[in-house]
Amino acid sequence: MEEKSKNKISEEEKQFHGSSSRPKGGLITMPFIFANEICEKLAVVGFHANMISYLTTQLHLPLTKAANTLTNFSGTSSLTPLLGAFVADSFAGRFWTITFASIIYQIGMTLLTISAIIPTLRPPPCKGEELCVVADTAQLGILYIALLLGALGSGGIRPCVVAFGADQFDESDPKQTTKTWNYFNGYYFCMGAANLVAVTVLVYIQDNVGWGLGLGIPTVAMFLSVIAFVGGFRLYRHLIPSGSPFTRLIQVAVSAFRKRKLRMVSDPTLLYTNDEIDAPISLGGNLTHTKHMSFLDKAAIVTDEDNLKPGQIPNLWKLNTVHRVEELKSVIRMGPIGASGILLITAYAQQGTFSLQQAKTTNRHLTKSFQIPAGSMSVFTTVAMLSTIIFYDRFLVKIARKFTGLERGITFLHRMGVGFVISIIATLVAGFVEIKRKHVAIEHGLLDKPHTMVPISFLWLIPQYSLHGVAEAFMSIGHLEFFYDQAPESMRSTAMALFWMAISIGNYVSTLLVTLVHKFSAKSDGSNWLPDNNLNRGKLEYFYWLITLLQVVNLVYYLWCAKIYTYKPVQVYHSKEVNSPFKDELELFNRSLVDA
Repeated sequence: MEEKSKNKISEEEKQFHGSSSRPKGGLITMPFIFANEICEKLAVVGFHANMISYLTTQLHLPLTKAANTLTNFSGTSSLTPLLGAFVADSFAGRFWTITFASIIYQIGMTLLTISAIIPTLRPPPCKGEELCVVADTAQLGILYIALLLGALGSGGIRPCVVAFGADQFDESDPKQTTKTWNYFNGYYFCMGAANLVAVTVLVYIQDNVGWGLGLGIPTVAMFLSVIAFVGGFRLYRHLIPSGSPFTRLIQVAVSAFRKRKLRMVSDPTLLYTNDEIDAPISLGGNLTHTKHMSFLDKAAIVTDEDNLKPGQIPNLWKLNTVHRVEELKSVIRMGPIGASGILLITAYAQQGTFSLQQAKTTNRHLTKSFQIPAGSMSVFTTVAMLSTIIFYDRFLVKIARKFTGLERGITFLHRMGVGFVISIIATLVAGFVEIKRKHVAIEHGLLDKPHTMVPISFLWLIPQYSLHGVAEAFMSIGHLEFFYDQAPESMRSTAMALFWMAISIGNYVSTLLVTLVHKFSAKSDGSNWLPDNNLNRGKLEYFYWLITLLQVVNLVYYLWCAKIYTYKPVQVYHSKEVNSPFKDELELFNRSLVDA
């Protein structure tokens, strides 16, 4: 056992450190990664925070079409990470995937910026109350190409940058066991700080100076993010790709299907193991056998037909190791919990569409000459999120630790649950605020004047924006931790892609929900819950409460999934300085419960 542990640590050093004698990674790499994240998020958020205004005021798209265009783009941007994760985990590695994806994103941003500068690439301005000319096919084509390049770029950046940063901490070092969850909080904080600048400074420039400059600054920020990231190349740990994780999962499924008629062995220790072929995909330790989904265990039953000889690598389409079987089990177990985050994203997506349209009708003046841009209302979401992260990291964790004994205070499953409850409250409140806004519009005879400011302060909208920020600090970070922690070690880019895929589906659900509500709530007199041109005549509060009801059902589903969830068991190899002739120690534990 001692020899096996040494071999495992040696292999890990080769994979992470290469030929350099000085260990790489650790806190020294964080300035480069966080600088990249700040610039990249400044670019992405500055690019999209006010995009609903660009589509409706510059390209003159109807509100529902503009909203669906954005949610479809957001959904696609969150779906392409599956492709990026496959490329990173299979052959390119996370560093090069992030680098080239950033360049693709840069091209898309540059194209949209050029279209905002050159007048012929967008329709002419509206004249008074006349019907505006909608962007033609060619102008929309440029928009869609730019958005498609952005989606492809996001596909390489999103699944890799979080995992790449977490990779810089050595999980086999007991002194670093808490740094990964601290990293997730730091990552989200930097992201939130960049969001804050984007939704204030950049949105103000877009609304009051011009879209050319307003989109040009994020384009330059994206370029700087690439420079910052590449600058730390020699300091990073570079985890060598270990082949397609999707192929391994399919191999296990095929092996199990081929042996489906076999009787399960009575002793799990008789199942096939091979540390040599599993070494590249289990640097931090092998996954151990679990009793659930035993039909998959048949993939690891050795039969005479396998014709297995000592030292021979088996045909992995016929026989797999316990570790590889448990990889597939882990992915399957993660599915229901991961899917529970979809409706929270659906609720959150309304901030960039209908909540923003609510804000545009309110009195947003801070002084007689200055008003907050509607696109900057999400600053309250960001401030609430940042404040919650600080409070959580500095105070709540220490308090909870006294009661739970867990290093991170509460488990990521508890953290997600709190976020779900707060999100329900947020959409419930949003509905009541909309009733108040329309009541004021009725009092002042503004029901049929959609472009006239309703004399109600924007402060009424702060609770719903802020509650969404608090919910995100709990749920989204917990969701991120869950995917990274519970994913098989060699599939963490893929796990991050699953995180973004849940976001993708959430945006698509939003599109579907908006489309269905808009269609089926339409009446012969022209009224609609979600009207295209006059929100004052709509029933937006009903839409918010429909989302609230769906989230309540989702919370019940999540609580059931969390109750029956089985954490990933793993053998962890690490070295300890102890007064013992045996320095290398093999430890078996549930990483989620101990490191949590």
